[in-house]
Amino acid sequence: MFRIHKGDTVYIRSGKDRGKTGKVLHIYTKTDRIQVEGINAYKKNARPKREGEKGEIVTLFRSLPSSKVMPYCSKCGKGARISTRVDKNKKEKYCSKCGVTI
Repeated sequence: MFRIHKGDTVYIRSGKDRGKTGKVLHIYTKTDRIQVEGINAYKKNARPKREGEKGEIVTLFRSLPSSKVMPYCSKCGKGARISTRVDKNKKEKYCSKCGVTI
């Protein structure tokens, strides 16, 4: 069960992009990985497609393990542990520390 969904803003806990935030673009449930906008960028050399063209360097964004990210609380300004509550027959996530709905 993922607590993070597509479109959520997440905080990167570890790795080369530690401390950055980004929006979740895709969730890979089978491999337990998440792709975040603008995070985990790698450069790849691409061969020329036609004769006479030059090769180029392409920037790719790879997925990262879901254990390296946590939901971001805009009020606290950092990663937050979240809880859920039912309010008017709607389930919502909130920050455990400050109580703001995420």
